[in-house]
Amino acid sequence: MRKTALERKFFDRPSHEVAPDLLGRVLVHGPVAVRLTEVEAYGPPGEDPASHTYRGRTPRNSVMFGPPGHLYVYFTYGMHFCANLVCLPEGMGSGVLLRGGEVIEGVDLARTRRHRPSTSAPLTGPGRVVPYRDLARGPARLAVALGIGREHNGADCCHDLASPDPSPGAGTERAGEMFLVLEGEPSDPALIRSGPRTGVSSAADTPWRFWIDGDPTVSPYREHVPRKRPT
Repeated sequence: MRKTALERKFFDRPSHEVAPDLLGRVLVHGPVAVRLTEVEAYGPPGEDPASHTYRGRTPRNSVMFGPPGHLYVYFTYGMHFCANLVCLPEGMGSGVLLRGGEVIEGVDLARTRRHRPSTSAPLTGPGRVVPYRDLARGPARLAVALGIGREHNGADCCHDLASPDPSPGAGTERAGEMFLVLEGEPSDPALIRSGPRTGVSSAADTPWRFWIDGDPTVSPYREHVPRKRPT
């Protein structure tokens, strides 16, 4: 695995171009590393109704309008965190959701986190051993495996590997706990597939979900099902 960190210019492109190029790359947080096998692109304001930035900047999505290569973390369904990598120049509001991957370092810690998640809704039952392929299979599981929480919203993933210290302004990070996106081993283009995005009610047919064909850590596709209001 190539351990050179991706440069910021890698992310300074449209999200639907960055997304397939992220497959096979490795996201590292402390001792845990995940090889990305499934991602989903979201466009800028006014262009993509499924994006959190569609209606413009808010306190919740402000990180998406920041510099590329930063982590945008949000809380969903009142129980899970999900992580995105910001794309395009500052002010544009675009990103890639990290949907799934393979834990290649720190497996024991990732498994422990999956048994004792940081949220109130456990992802596993008592006494159940999490299968290896399921450790980071799905956006919420990936966030738990990597120890990603609300405090990591805005973390910079483009540090210089030669420096042990976080870059100025990173804010939430401490030396040894920074995030990095490594070159890894980019996926064979012949194995990359694309299709409709999953779990969104608007622009769901936009084929901006990308995955490595045949990889067991890719999550199953699910169409959006509207949530019924209690009567």
